[in-house]
Amino acid sequence: MSPATVSGWPELWAVLPEAFAGAFDAAHPWELLAAPLDAVLAALPTQAIEIALDPRVHLGGDRIAIGSGTRIAPGAVLEGPLRIGRDCEIRPGAYLRGGCWLGDGCVVGASAELKRAILFDGARAPHLNYVGDSVLGREVNLGAGTILSNFRHDGGEITIPLAGERIPTGRRKLGALLGDGVATGCNSVLNPGTIVGARTQIYTGVQLRAGAYPADSIVKLRQQLDIAPRGRA
Repeated sequence: MSPATVSGWPELWAVLPEAFAGAFDAAHPWELLAAPLDAVLAALPTQAIEIALDPRVHLGGDRIAIGSGTRIAPGAVLEGPLRIGRDCEIRPGAYLRGGCWLGDGCVVGASAELKRAILFDGARAPHLNYVGDSVLGREVNLGAGTILSNFRHDGGEITIPLAGERIPTGRRKLGALLGDGVATGCNSVLNPGTIVGARTQIYTGVQLRAGAYPADSIVKLRQQLDIAPRGRA
């Protein structure tokens, strides 16, 4: 059952990873980042690394699982508990911390930081991204410099505007929930408590306020440019 049929949330994920499917609460999709993620990470073996690691990859903590075919570049910092699926690519300077779960075929790029994040198969945060307390659906692609902000300046509970109400999440840290196939443009910023429906495109430079955005949409930033000859006062 999709979230939209339960509580007005936009269409998000057609199929959840098996590890999370049984614990999914469609009315509160952000709860995947709470007890379900804790349970999945707690069940990881102490160490299940199926590839040879370059000695310049830095491992910390316990319960780190890395699937076959994954490539991890020198300089990456991986803190357990952490699960990285098969055929992923972790590029130089990537930092994964706080309890992360990555499906198969994911990409985490140079100097990207993931903190308590879930990435479904094929999700990509490939260039200078911050992904905090967020869920990326299948084949999501974050443009260079996209930030998924997860904390209010006042430290208050994150609520999500929907249909004239503000839905409480019970969380002080919550980034974005991105449906399957969402794409963000370079240097876009999604404020804490942003839910974006499947296949929606967010253009370059957009600063998206908290809320629920429909599937199959385009979110554009319109700006007016003043182009003047050089030397004009």
